[in-house]
Amino acid sequence: MSKFAAILTALALAGSTAPVWAQAAGYPEKPVKVVVPYSAGGPADALMRAVGQKLSEKWGQPVIVENRPGANEIIGADLVAKSAPDGYTLLLGSEAAFSLNPQLYAKLPYKAETDLAPVCRVVTAQLMLVTRPDFPANDVAGTIAYLKANPGKHTFAITGIGGVLHLAAAWFNKLYGVQTSEVPYKGLPLALQDVMAGRVDMLFAISGGPMPYVATGKLKAIALAGPHRVAIAPDVPTFAQAGYPEFDASVYFALAAPAGTPQAIRSKIAADVAEIVGAADFIDKNLKAIGFEPVSETPEAFAGFLTKDRAVAAQRVQTAGVKLD
Repeated sequence: MSKFAAILTALALAGSTAPVWAQAAGYPEKPVKVVVPYSAGGPADALMRAVGQKLSEKWGQPVIVENRPGANEIIGADLVAKSAPDGYTLLLGSEAAFSLNPQLYAKLPYKAETDLAPVCRVVTAQLMLVTRPDFPANDVAGTIAYLKANPGKHTFAITGIGGVLHLAAAWFNKLYGVQTSEVPYKGLPLALQDVMAGRVDMLFAISGGPMPYVATGKLKAIALAGPHRVAIAPDVPTFAQAGYPEFDASVYFALAAPAGTPQAIRSKIAADVAEIVGAADFIDKNLKAIGFEPVSETPEAFAGFLTKDRAVAAQRVQTAGVKLD
């Protein structure tokens, strides 16, 4: 997205909320905390720190990133859900916090639909299926055929039980009638190391993570589980291009606030974030190498997206047959 388009979006947001915009005129008047439910150093953490730095410059107030990893984003999401609804505590979460966890867990300490107020998606990304370098298949059809011919003999690395990568692997297995074992890891770097070493056969990851190793032949890229090819991997086809359009495992990272946070404040945050992530220099410096693509949307648009996303999540969790309690 061009900077011009992002500015137009910001202007549209301002115009559509003119009667209540004055509520956010003085915001923020103190530091803003953004809870990231991941460990420091990962893609989501790097994204929020880059966005936070730009917001700090724009707002004249510090934007503090607080890492609260664990429990498939539940710890961080619950902390934000129980915070004051004043716009000074935000969550940067994925579909795990907003859509998947309510399907995976019978009991959650927070209710995603009512305890978190949508702000905006910040970026989207596509998952890439990669294998050990000597895996005896080079495309989706060959991978499925080989796994079907060798049921139960191969492994998927996953980072976090119930997380996006776990669900992608489980959904892949169920959708295509293959049987693999799942090997959990505490983080992507360890998972990638074991796939490169041949101790595990394959994994799904946001495209920017494995691409440096694909480029040097240490990993093999099979396909992207999203709507189109990405700039950092122009030679890697999508599942749809390979003849499997039903497999779309795109992911996103989004901001939310405690329920009751004024709409004007949420709209201001969304507009400012859209302007930042849509700037060409920000995209080149902070998004492309990771495999992120910017999103510009209002809180209302994000709420509409979540309604659809939750329906899709329910269907995929049911298909994958994953239930955690």
